Amino acid sequence: MVRILLSLAATSALCVGSGFAQTSPPPPPVRPGDAAKPGSTVAPAGDAPHAYRVKGVLGAKVSLKGDVNIGTVDDIVFSDAGQVEYLIAVNDGKLVTIPWEAAKFDFDKRVATLNITQDQYKVIPTYTTSEYPVYFEPTYRTQVYGWYGLKPRPWGVFRR
Repeated sequence: MVRILLSLAATSALCVGSGFAQTSPPPPPVRPGDAAKPGSTVAPAGDAPHAYRVKGVLGAKVSLKGDVNIGTVDDIVFSDAGQVEYLIAVNDGKLVTIPWEAAKFDFDKRVATLNITQDQYKVIPTYTTSEYPVYFEPTYRTQVYGWYGLKPRPWGVFRR
């Protein structure tokens, strides 16, 4: 029994000494444009994608052509397959659905710009938290994308 306890103690000491049982501080946040460093999780420069965090998008200003503010990003809707589909903007308690592809992001300034005019935006229906739409219902999805001059991606993108 004593031999087993000593063996366990030695194994624990070895693990702690080698770093297995030690906790290290989390890595610093990844910012767009950061260069890859040895041991980092930042993608290398070139064609590799950049890492962006949801909390860098939530609360971002949403504007139309001409820097017309229409609210802030309140939520993000994604499919069960993990595909980001919509941003939800809020202004004065009214919500509006925006296809992810309709927003051009400036992550440094935390601004999502929509390539539509004020007149186009005025015809887009709004809703409140008590009456959410069915985001993936085909007719709704087609309408939402149409308001921004886009066509929805094929359904196969959303299936597992």
